[in-house]
Amino acid sequence: MATFEKVNGDYQSQLNDWINQEKAAIDLINVVGKLWFEKSIELVLFRNQLVDRSASEIMNLHLYANNIVKKPITVFETLELANEILIGNYGAARIDIGKLAFEWQQQNINYASKSDFVNDKLKFLIGNQNSITPKDVVLYGFGRIGRLAARELITLAGKGEQLRLRAIVTRGNSNEEIVKRADLLRTDSVHGIFPGTVIEDLPNKALIINGHTVHMIDANNPEDIDYTKYGINDALIIDNTGVFRDDKELGRHLISKGVDKVLLTAPAKGDVPNVVHGVNHETVDLKTQRIFSAASCTTNAIMPILYVIDKELGIQKGHIETVHSYTNDQNLLDNYHKKYRRGRSAALNMVITETGAESALKKVLPHLAGKFTANSVRVPTPNVSLAILNLNINKEVTRDEVNEIIRKYALEGNLVEQIQYAFSNELVSTDVIGNPCPSVFDSQATIVSPDKKSIIL
Repeated sequence: MATFEKVNGDYQSQLNDWINQEKAAIDLINVVGKLWFEKSIELVLFRNQLVDRSASEIMNLHLYANNIVKKPITVFETLELANEILIGNYGAARIDIGKLAFEWQQQNINYASKSDFVNDKLKFLIGNQNSITPKDVVLYGFGRIGRLAARELITLAGKGEQLRLRAIVTRGNSNEEIVKRADLLRTDSVHGIFPGTVIEDLPNKALIINGHTVHMIDANNPEDIDYTKYGINDALIIDNTGVFRDDKELGRHLISKGVDKVLLTAPAKGDVPNVVHGVNHETVDLKTQRIFSAASCTTNAIMPILYVIDKELGIQKGHIETVHSYTNDQNLLDNYHKKYRRGRSAALNMVITETGAESALKKVLPHLAGKFTANSVRVPTPNVSLAILNLNINKEVTRDEVNEIIRKYALEGNLVEQIQYAFSNELVSTDVIGNPCPSVFDSQATIVSPDKKSIIL
C-alpha cells in the first residue's frame, strides 16, 4: 500500500505540473495572438512558428528547445517574457522568444528584472511603429506550390501590415474553376486540411480566405493584366508556373500596370539571381533588382550546410546525391516524356535523373563551382526529399565536432531561418512534412571517415 501511495503521489504531482504548464501555454497563445494581430510582432521559438499553435504544440516546441540548447526553457519563462513585450512600446518585428529566454538564463544576474532585460535587448524596437510598409502579393499560377504559398501568406498575414495576398492569376476563372481551385486549397493530400475558411465569392470572381479578398484573375499572358483595376499597386508577383525562367520571359510581368518585382519559385536561368537567404542574399540589391529567384528546393536544402562546412572546415571536393519525391513533371503511368526515364511510372519506380544542384553552386556559392558532381533519384513518395553530401574537407574533425558546428549555426546568425538541427534517432521523411525550414539537418546520420577528413551529411 505504501508503494502504491508513492507512485500515486508522483503521478498526481506530474499531472498537476503538466496541467499548470498547459495553462501557461494557453496564456502564451493569447499573448502571441495579441502581439501578432495588434502590434504586428511575431513571436517564434528557435525559428518555429508560434502563431496558430495548440497548447500541446507549444509544449512540444519547448521540449525541442530544451534538447537543442541543452538548457531547460520553460513555458512559464517564455510567457513572462512575452508579457513584458506585450506591455512595451515596441514596433513591428519578428522576435525569437526561445533565444531571448536562453539569454535571460545566461545573463539575468546583470538585470534587476525581466522588464529591464527585455527593454535592453529590444531597445532598438522601442517606438519603432512605422517600420513595415504593406506589400501587395499576386500569385501567378495556382498549382501545388502556388496553393502552399497561399496557405503561408494567409497564415502569416497578421493584421495585414506585411505581405498581403491580393490576387491569383490562372488560365480560366469560370465559376466551376473557382470552386475546384477553392476545394484544392481547402484540402491537400499531403498537408491536410487548411486551418481556416475559404469562401467562393463567385459574383466578384474572388475567394475570401480568412477574411482576405483574393481576386481570381483570368489571363493567358503576364503582360495582359492591369492590376491597378483591382486596387493592387507595386505588387510582388510570385511566379510559380515554372513556365517563365529567364529575365526576358519574367520581365513580361513588369509590363503590367501595378507590378514592382517578380519572384520565381524555381531555379532561374540567364542573369536572374538565385537567392538562398542567409547565404547570398546580401549580393542582391533588392532596391534595384526587380527579378529574382528563390532557387530550388534542393538548393535551399544543401546550400546552407555547404556554406557552413566550407566556412568552418573548408571543402576540397564533394558529391551531392538527392533522393527526390516525384513531381507533376513525371508520368503517373508509363507514357512518352521528352526526358529519358521520367516517362516511366513515378509511383512504381526509382528514377535516375539529372539535378540542378551542381549548376546552382555557380550562382549561390560560385567559389565551389567545379568541385562537385551531383545526381538525383526520384522515388515514389509525394513529399520531402533527401540530400546526402559526401564531402572531402581540409581539416580533421570528429562526428561530434561536425554536429556541433551545424547546431551552432541553427541557433545563431543569418542561417537560423534556414537550418533546423534534428536529433531524433527515428527521423523519417514524413516527420518533416510541413516543416518551414528548408534544411533539416539529421545529426544522427552524420558519418566521419577514419582519416577524419571525409564526412557524409
